[in-house]
Amino acid sequence: MKKSILSFILIQVFIGGLLFLGSIPFHSCEPESDPEEHEVRVYKPNIYLYPAEKVSLDVSISFPLGGKIIASIPDYTEGWKVNVDTNGIINDKYDFLFYESEQPDVWQMDKGWIIRTTELEWFFTENLTKYGFRGREIRDFTDYWIPRLKDYEYYEIYPQGKSIIDTVISLEFSETPDAVSRLFYLIRGTKNATNSKIITPAEDMQFNRTGFCVTEWGVILK
Repeated sequence: MKKSILSFILIQVFIGGLLFLGSIPFHSCEPESDPEEHEVRVYKPNIYLYPAEKVSLDVSISFPLGGKIIASIPDYTEGWKVNVDTNGIINDKYDFLFYESEQPDVWQMDKGWIIRTTELEWFFTENLTKYGFRGREIRDFTDYWIPRLKDYEYYEIYPQGKSIIDTVISLEFSETPDAVSRLFYLIRGTKNATNSKIITPAEDMQFNRTGFCVTEWGVILK
């Protein structure tokens, strides 16, 4: 009889414990979504400046949709104040203004190319030329990026033109340039040589380098 009473008490305690646990609010172990997870980094944009005559220039960057500079040479602080010669040399020292930034992911992935890794240097040399880049601008790109793009057999490459870049990263100058060319490449490695969703961009890339000219390239890795 005593054993039956004890068993009954233990069952009631067990049921009561289950009811208590059921009343505790459940919190998922999954981390809460962070808005900044939707931001992406633009790596190594180089800004080349070619004034018609030697000039003291203020250059600033803003982020219409939010964002921040995370690295820069020379030090950006609240903007660049630089002296630029007609050959593009900045402060008698730099070939370009360098920065890296994080901002919302608005980059297009509809139009682009799939290029075999062994053909990347040829592709970027040809493509940058078509977009109006030349000389050391192209060499700086290929010297830096070709050794870093070796992990995949193929790469998907999506060009981001000035109209897209301006929506998230705005450049302002104390003296208005006559011509500005901005080009970022979104690059993603792949094992496949084809992707039926990718549309080859139109060959409308001409850039008229006249007067005070500014060019900029950068890369987004995915």
